[in-house]
Amino acid sequence: MYPLKFEPIYKEKIWGGRALEEKFSKQLPKGTIGESWEIAAHENGTSVISNGNLAGKSLMEAIREEREKILGVEAKEDYYEKFPLLIKILDANDKLSVQVHPDDEYAFEHENGELGKTEMWYVIDAQEDAKLVYGVKPEVDKDEFAASIKEGRLEENLIEINVEAGDVLYMPSGTVHAIEEGILIAEIQQNSDTTYRVYDWNRMGQDGKPRDLHIESALDVIEFGAEAEEKVVGLEIKEDGYTRTILVACPYFTTETLEISEQYSADTNDDRFYVLMGLEGEAKLSYEGGELELKAGETLLLPAALGEYELVGECKLIKSYIRNLAELKAELKELGYSQEEIKQIKGL
Repeated sequence: MYPLKFEPIYKEKIWGGRALEEKFSKQLPKGTIGESWEIAAHENGTSVISNGNLAGKSLMEAIREEREKILGVEAKEDYYEKFPLLIKILDANDKLSVQVHPDDEYAFEHENGELGKTEMWYVIDAQEDAKLVYGVKPEVDKDEFAASIKEGRLEENLIEINVEAGDVLYMPSGTVHAIEEGILIAEIQQNSDTTYRVYDWNRMGQDGKPRDLHIESALDVIEFGAEAEEKVVGLEIKEDGYTRTILVACPYFTTETLEISEQYSADTNDDRFYVLMGLEGEAKLSYEGGELELKAGETLLLPAALGEYELVGECKLIKSYIRNLAELKAELKELGYSQEEIKQIKGL
């Protein structure tokens, strides 16, 4: 097996722009491009492999042919029918709607078997004084939230925070959120495209009409009374030639940043697949049978059967995978990290 590259799937959005072209030299179609689906296997967009002997096959076609070689021996059986992750880059040239996503149980029942949507954001770039909506004020209950929508004063019940490049935010299902203008974000999420809009800043859609809202469904799934979420700190692990920072470890994915100053070596061990997204700089990825470049704005899937690999160069990237959380926690304790330090990882 070898590292898999994919043709990005570009989505035009009313709130999109051209930052993906400017920042990463992506070859965008015309229009306001809000999303680049980097790795996807969803009915609303399916990635096609662009390199090697699997080129031209969709991700799910390749998985059906290679199964454990791609996903790994620890993959759940349902991953063979529905790849568990959706990897995106978002360009918010304008505000996204204020929205919320359901959990697995609600989505399965109300959205034809769809998965829920827990996600994580890494802020790649942000204009000065950039802001986003990150939750509902803890004292606000369902009745007050609904009333504030009807009365046109919802914004007073939302938590708005400033963000800058390098910030990380964890967004469990049920969290009200909105990316505001001037922010470029890497998004790691469950493989779902279900969004419930509760407010769209009183703007018109591309057809000149207000976009649909989904207030009843949103009120069903919002986690009212939750403590305000904080930006992710993560657990930093320094090694010779690189620094790992484990950011999020939840049942749906584990994410970490890798800042490589010289080299980083690892082994997929046939256990699981890994996704690498370049954020800054570039590196040469070497593996048995070949090598390729990983540049900022590019995303690779490392199949479980890849084996040993090495990244050499100066770069920063996001590494995403799925693993047993109890085993991860035990591993970190064996390395000498305290419970307080481990708590810096969101979701664990």
